[in-house]
Amino acid sequence: MPLIVLPTSRLLWVRVAALLFTCVAFSVVAHGAQLYHGGMADWCIFCWAFSFACTLLVLLVELFGLQARAPVSWNNFPITVACYASLLCLSASVIFPLFFLKDQRAGEARDYRIAATVFSCLAAVAYMVEVSLTKARPGEVAGYMATGSGLLKVCQTFVACVIFILVSNPVSYDHHAALKWCMAVYCICFILSMLVVVLCVGEWTGLLPVPFSKFLSAYGLLAVIMYLTATIIWPVFQFDKNYQRYGRASANLIAVAVLTGLNFLLYLADLAYTARLVFVSA
Repeated sequence: MPLIVLPTSRLLWVRVAALLFTCVAFSVVAHGAQLYHGGMADWCIFCWAFSFACTLLVLLVELFGLQARAPVSWNNFPITVACYASLLCLSASVIFPLFFLKDQRAGEARDYRIAATVFSCLAAVAYMVEVSLTKARPGEVAGYMATGSGLLKVCQTFVACVIFILVSNPVSYDHHAALKWCMAVYCICFILSMLVVVLCVGEWTGLLPVPFSKFLSAYGLLAVIMYLTATIIWPVFQFDKNYQRYGRASANLIAVAVLTGLNFLLYLADLAYTARLVFVSA
C-alpha cells in the first residue's frame, strides 16, 4: 500500500487553495447562475473544471508518493499544468463578467455569477503563485518546462488557441492568399510549440534526430521570422480598404492583430532566452 506523504509547504497550500477556488467557481455556476449551455459559458466551466481535475491529479500523485511511477516527467508536468491553468482561469476571469455580468439585473443569479468571478480570479492568482514557486531559479537544474523558455512555450500555444477561436467564428482568413499564409503561420508554430511541450512532459526529447538544444534554436528562429511576416501581413490585408471583405474591421480581427503581435514578442523573447540557456534538462 503506498505511503501517504503530507508535506507542509507553501506549494502544497497554494495547490489546495487553487483546487478549492476552481471547485467553488464551477460549482456556484452550476448551482444557481442560470446560464444557458453553449459558447462562452461552456468555455468558462471547462477552464475551471479542467484546472480542478489536473490539480487534483497532481496533489494525489504527490501525496501518495507516486511521482516515480508516473508515465510523465514530474519535473515538467506539474508546472506545465499550473501554467496552463493560470492562463485558463485568467481568461475565464475576463470572459465570464464580460458576457454574464454586464447589464445583469440584481438578483440571486447575479450574486452567484459575482461569486464565480471572484473565485475564478482567486484561482488565477493561486496558479500564478504556484508557477512562481516552481519555476527554475538561476543556476538551478530543473526540467525544461520550469525554465523561462518552457513557460513561454505554454503562453505561445495558449495565445495561438485564442487566435484560432477568433479567426474561425466567423472564418476570416479565406478571402486572400496572404491571410491563408498567416493561418499557416499560426498552425505550424502552434504544432511545433505543442510538440516541444509534449516531448518534454513525456520525456521523449531523445527521440529527436538532432540535439534538443539545436532543435529549439532552429525552430525559435523560424518561428520569429514567420510571426514577423504574419504581424505585418494580417493588419495590412484586414484593415486596408483595398483588401477588406467588409466595410470595417470587426473586434475579432483587431484582437487577432494584437495577439499576433503578442505572440511575435513571445517567440522573440523565447529565442533570446534559448540563445543563453546553459542547460536543457527534459
